[in-house]
Amino acid sequence: MTANLLDFDLEGLAAFCERLGHKRFRAVQLFRWIHQKGVARFEDMTDLARDLRERLPAVARIQGLPVLTEQASADGTIKWLFDVGDGNAVEAVYIPEDDRGTLCVSSQAGCAVGCRFCSTGHQGFSRNLTTGEIIAQLWYAEHELRRRLGTGERVISNVVMMGMGEPLQNYGALVPALRVMLDDHGYGLSRRRVTVSTSGVVPMMDRLAQDCPVALAVSLHAPNDALRDRLVPLNRKYPLHELLDACLRYLPAAPRDFITFEYCMLDGINDTPQHGQELIALLRGHAGRGVPCKVNLIPFNPFPESGLQRSPRAAVKAFADRLNAAGLVTTIRKTRGDDIDAACGQLAGDVLDRTRVGERLARRGDDLAVVRVHRPVRAAEGSA
Repeated sequence: MTANLLDFDLEGLAAFCERLGHKRFRAVQLFRWIHQKGVARFEDMTDLARDLRERLPAVARIQGLPVLTEQASADGTIKWLFDVGDGNAVEAVYIPEDDRGTLCVSSQAGCAVGCRFCSTGHQGFSRNLTTGEIIAQLWYAEHELRRRLGTGERVISNVVMMGMGEPLQNYGALVPALRVMLDDHGYGLSRRRVTVSTSGVVPMMDRLAQDCPVALAVSLHAPNDALRDRLVPLNRKYPLHELLDACLRYLPAAPRDFITFEYCMLDGINDTPQHGQELIALLRGHAGRGVPCKVNLIPFNPFPESGLQRSPRAAVKAFADRLNAAGLVTTIRKTRGDDIDAACGQLAGDVLDRTRVGERLARRGDDLAVVRVHRPVRAAEGSA
């Protein structure tokens, strides 16, 4: 079986070339052809030594992922569905903005965490992606967009590991992929512009701080353990005090001086004034000094199996105002790509449910009923 060179960071590719009898600078050349230029045919890599070019097809390949579908949103967002075999598929989403282009990348086929508000989690977990399958999403998107735009300049300036899966539960494949993204001979992205999102895998947060610290986004979604246990089951293993301690340990190595906390706004579940006050007390008071952070409020994207509803616009704004007034920098995420199911929490792909998550959720389906706050919906509120 030939090696897929998308699986290697530069150090791995250098070791591979050394086994073929070639020095490190040949690996650098090869790495640039693959990632900077998007070339997949060895015969087109004109500055490689001829004997290396002739040897490579027998021992190596550059294999991306087949594109099953592409959908374009009215707002310019593009969603690709990639085939990863055995009936599984993963999704990547490109979000263009005036000052940047962001690619949301998947790390697993499905997700085992099972967050209540996430459609991917309701599909269950199939398998981890390889490093090559993670990088293939960026490799395809970057060079396909360059081709369409007719430019040799970088199109994707930001990568967020916020697609399907919990990245830190696929740590061994994640870190080499991050190194390819950051490498100046690869995509040359700044550590500040590569973000790993996690639901709170505490031991792997500590390892990431040592191995490859990039920007960190933590899926918080609740201000207390009782509610977070219901929304984010991983909280039962790593409760809030352990998670926030890990955030404080991460900060000295982080490229930014704050942690981003993601907070999905759920009508009557976590969006009341009391929840806001609890969140302020939690983030400003933890360990007696608080956690330097930015809070990103995310409008929920409903799907039938969740049994949840999006918080009204007025409730989201009031929640944000309360947090900002207390000194917590708070933003409301603009929903992008929801007309093609590409918005936050909507990525589900074509993943088989191998964890029977639907049955498990049905068994605990009434868990949130006891904490839902019912309020009248005013006609002027509408949806966010």
